[in-house]
Amino acid sequence: MEPATMAWTLAAAGFALVYWFVWVMGAAEVQGKRAVDLQMGSIADDKVGDRYSQYWSFFRSPKDTAAAATADKVPAFVDTFYNLVTDIYEWGWGQSFHFSPSLPGRSHRDATRVHEERVADLLQAKPTHRLLDVGCGVGGPMRAIAAHSGSHVVGITINEYQVNRARAHNRKAGLDARCEVVCGNFMAMPFPDASFDAAYSIEATCHAPSLRDVYGEVFRVLKPAGLYVSYEWVTTPLYRADDPDHVEAIHGIERGDALPGLRRQDEIAAVAKEVGFEVVKELDLALPPAHPWWTRLKMGRLSYWRNSLLIRALTLLRVAPKGVSEVHEMLYETAHHLTRGGETGIFTPMHMVLLRKPENPTTAAA
Repeated sequence: MEPATMAWTLAAAGFALVYWFVWVMGAAEVQGKRAVDLQMGSIADDKVGDRYSQYWSFFRSPKDTAAAATADKVPAFVDTFYNLVTDIYEWGWGQSFHFSPSLPGRSHRDATRVHEERVADLLQAKPTHRLLDVGCGVGGPMRAIAAHSGSHVVGITINEYQVNRARAHNRKAGLDARCEVVCGNFMAMPFPDASFDAAYSIEATCHAPSLRDVYGEVFRVLKPAGLYVSYEWVTTPLYRADDPDHVEAIHGIERGDALPGLRRQDEIAAVAKEVGFEVVKELDLALPPAHPWWTRLKMGRLSYWRNSLLIRALTLLRVAPKGVSEVHEMLYETAHHLTRGGETGIFTPMHMVLLRKPENPTTAAA
């Protein structure tokens, strides 16, 4: 082969490789983001490193975080966390920021949709209902539940960048008439009393320093007899605080996911009852016969290095902001801790509670 021909062939192959890794991987139609579009939310490019350092300083020591986990501090750092990770989540995971049990012979996307539609079914959602999505992220579950039930869904997230992403996705899906998104703190929601027929939260309330405050707000905005279902991140009875491996796995999950401290499985229903809810059903959806939820996290070393090199190259070319590599590495390490938590059974991200607000809530809560 002539040198000129070889050079053109290599150039074409190189361009095709870059095109595949950068433009095709993570195509917005499938996963929400392309690699070339990665941002750090609303954080200015030159501030990403500083904001990441501030986040890590707050969450790197779980004991210190728990001591500092006041209602006025945690929301700001959770907001920072989602500015840092939202685009990476969309690029590598999709528009639904949660886990689901794997389904034999079905894709992750199918398993995710089934897991979300289960929420609508548990709530007995109808087209006439107005549902609240507590901690909606970029709205993947909201759109699935609205499409499945025909209900009008209002989502709340503390992160303004996610609000804009969710609204854009809603328009693109043709669901903006039935899906509404507001920016706010779910521990002090800007909604009137008794304004929703039902509510749900999918792996979101784990970010709250006080579960009682979140549940109390949901209780307030629900109509009497309204249902609320939540998928909670919790430690299971298998967790041993005297086992260093257990402690490291749980602390790793807390550090890498902006959690002020994971709750125990037996605490959830007790808190719900404290605020006045009736517990209709309680079940760990991760238990057999459910298939493992953590298999999706098991990225091979080749895939990891491919993604890592791509992000580093985009950072070097100033296509992606400085600091993206550090955030990507943090999420990769967190995936190991989550996988360990799942394999040992000491952690579940889908402890489901179905709650009902009584017909006479004042008497029930007294």
